[in-house]
Amino acid sequence: MARISTSCTAAAMAIAGWAFVAPAQAQVETVTVTAIQPPPAVGSAAFSTVTLDSSQLSQDDRLDDALEQVPGVSLFRRSGSENANATTQGVSLREIAPSGAGRALVLLDGVPMNDPFGNWVIWGALPYEDIGGAQVVRGAGAGPYGSGALTGTISLFERDNTDGVAIADASVESLDTARLGASGGIVDGDFSLFASAAGERSNGWIPVAPPRRGMADNHLWLDSGEASLRAEYDLPGNITASARFETYADARGAGLQGATSDAQGDIASLTLAKPASAQSFGWRLQAWAIDSFFTNISVSVPPFPLPRTGTTPANDQYSIPALGYGFNAAAIGRSGDFHWEVGADGRNDSGQSHEFFSYNGTDYTMSRVSGGMETDADLYAEGAYDTGDWLATVGIRGDYWSTAQGHLAQALRVPSTLEFFDDYPGRDGVLPTGRAGLRRNFSGGWLAGDYIRVAAYEGFRVPSLNELYRPFRVGNNTTDANPALEPEKLYGAEIGVGGTKGAFSWDATGFWNQLHDAVTNVTIASAPTGITFMRENAGDIDALGFEGDAHYRVSEALSVNAAISLTDARVHQNPASVPPGVPTLTGNRPAQAPTTTITSGVTWLPLEALRLDADLHWESARFEDDQNTVKLGPAFVLDTRATWRFADALSAYIGVNNVTDTNIATAEAADGTISYGQPRMYEIGVTYAP
Repeated sequence: MARISTSCTAAAMAIAGWAFVAPAQAQVETVTVTAIQPPPAVGSAAFSTVTLDSSQLSQDDRLDDALEQVPGVSLFRRSGSENANATTQGVSLREIAPSGAGRALVLLDGVPMNDPFGNWVIWGALPYEDIGGAQVVRGAGAGPYGSGALTGTISLFERDNTDGVAIADASVESLDTARLGASGGIVDGDFSLFASAAGERSNGWIPVAPPRRGMADNHLWLDSGEASLRAEYDLPGNITASARFETYADARGAGLQGATSDAQGDIASLTLAKPASAQSFGWRLQAWAIDSFFTNISVSVPPFPLPRTGTTPANDQYSIPALGYGFNAAAIGRSGDFHWEVGADGRNDSGQSHEFFSYNGTDYTMSRVSGGMETDADLYAEGAYDTGDWLATVGIRGDYWSTAQGHLAQALRVPSTLEFFDDYPGRDGVLPTGRAGLRRNFSGGWLAGDYIRVAAYEGFRVPSLNELYRPFRVGNNTTDANPALEPEKLYGAEIGVGGTKGAFSWDATGFWNQLHDAVTNVTIASAPTGITFMRENAGDIDALGFEGDAHYRVSEALSVNAAISLTDARVHQNPASVPPGVPTLTGNRPAQAPTTTITSGVTWLPLEALRLDADLHWESARFEDDQNTVKLGPAFVLDTRATWRFADALSAYIGVNNVTDTNIATAEAADGTISYGQPRMYEIGVTYAP
């Protein structure tokens, strides 16, 4: 588990020239953005919103780790993107029911970063050198947030235009790990260019420990890279035109001999925007496309107590091309204390998986092609009445969704014989959603600086093409797709309080969420040789939770912070989804959902040029499986870092991640073999930040 910072805040305090952060204030802080970046939703402050700036996001080498500063933000498993297969890198907010496909929408300047085939996020395509800030909205989205904002939205913003280097960083780490990243640009009158590039290579660690480790086990190696270029031009009439292109590649080993994956892609967008002013409304038009390509080779190993002497090929997903494209349009304005936004957006995703399977000891005997297409289009409107002391907001949204061209074909390779073909009927529907919130900011008396807010919301997510159509095998476990899956829907309500009293800031939120028709991998057969799952709309998941954070500036040189996330999530299974002879899931916790996460940290400046950070992360036990029979114990991680600023723009740092070298259980196979996360690692690097 990578280094996790714990402040969940937006405001920065300059202490001896260093940037420190304090918990969310009564008003959501504004991120410095370029003209083409979408403004915050008009009623953001009424919802559980946390804003992170570039200095907070640069405290970790990988963006998904940095985002875990916000309580409840997590990937599907305990493994971070430095060692997790792309298919498990879906992000969710709040520990309601983590999923490999993710239940949160990730945007970069308005462009969805969720993969068009699997809805996961390739975090290596989002280096922190490229990102200028993030706004995390917990709770189902309506208004300007599209399908997929089921448990919340992570809106990322590129760094602002700059003439010269914005930031450059180079580091080496244990396990033959090296990373290099930089961003910067040029500004020439009305024209500007901004570019970023980053690359990382690591030999990784072997996740299975002795005595079960054998010749079958291999390193979780990584080789990834990203490059992007943004061009902007200021047109007459205060209109800005922007074009952005990015390419990425992310290859990795899965920890077993012969098991590898490779994710590649290109992302392009065109944007025209005019900011709102006191005299006129603003508007924004954007078109985007994502072309992704994924390959994955899976292997099986002999079950315990047989020795892990080698691997057997299980399947070769040799080609999974996917294409997503879409648009969004919005008009934003205000009249006195009333703010409004109306708009539309649409998305079309298509793709299919080509694979070989059924290995006979010499070659694969079967081939399979599966895939389809899905579309979402919507209209939305949101308004907010904001007097400063009072904020009331309502948003409504209507989405049309459809699935089409779904298919599954299986054939014998030699002789070439089609053995099975299914052309699934198309489906569609219209789903209305909405959200509303009320916030009271106190400006006088003993409550000055405090606030209270209440909110209610609903949202939905159409299952990904991967969940609908692609059966697959990982190791000894098999998962069957389900083309009949219905969209997931989430209903929720919450109440939040917080404020600032001198050097102390805090925020606390209690929430109730119900995830209806939750898409879950339901166990239909289990044996020491492996488990068979079926994707099902398993029923409802009810979650009652609390999340909070606090920050205290003890002195000009010392700052402490802490955060907690508590979630009691329980499954209420649809009886129709219970396979014969399999116990019901009702009353169980969702797989991979811990009840408690606690983080805390200390930052100390013993000298003007020296900064010391210590951060810890503790997580309660979680269940590996839906039946709650395989438990992964609690996890504790302590990370430390020392940074020495030896020139105005140059700093050197040394860090130790997982100081205590704790064994962090990330997975347990059907035969009881446990995989472990990142061991103790040492890092040294240099940062140039003018």
